[in-house]
Amino acid sequence: QVQLVESGGGSVQAGGSLRLSCAASGYTYNTYCMGWVRQAPGKQREGVATIDRYGRATYADSVKGRFTISQDNGKNTLYLQMNSLEPEDTDMYYCAAGTTAVIYCRPTYTNNFGYWGQGTQVTVSS
Repeated sequence: QVQLVESGGGSVQAGGSLRLSCAASGYTYNTYCMGWVRQAPGKQREGVATIDRYGRATYADSVKGRFTISQDNGKNTLYLQMNSLEPEDTDMYYCAAGTTAVIYCRPTYTNNFGYWGQGTQVTVSS
């Protein structure tokens, strides 16, 4: 059974940094598309970043240059380093995984993720 457990959320002032972690288990880790998706109540879900089985990362325009997605295959762990945080980044952040084809391993294809974590809250104050 695939399990994804996020950690690392919290509250920070604008301009600050946070690093999210996602511990994955229940499947062969580096064969999946992995990603981070954010959503707040009443808001549309937004793909933030993805990384495919070859380690290629793709970012939403809203976070490009500020966020970095990475993974440690030995630890089956996905990370999201978030720098220069803005109040608009306040959201619940979810780790997600899926067996989608590499061509669809992009933040715009969040519907292709079949597995989701429970989420971790990020709050950025101005």
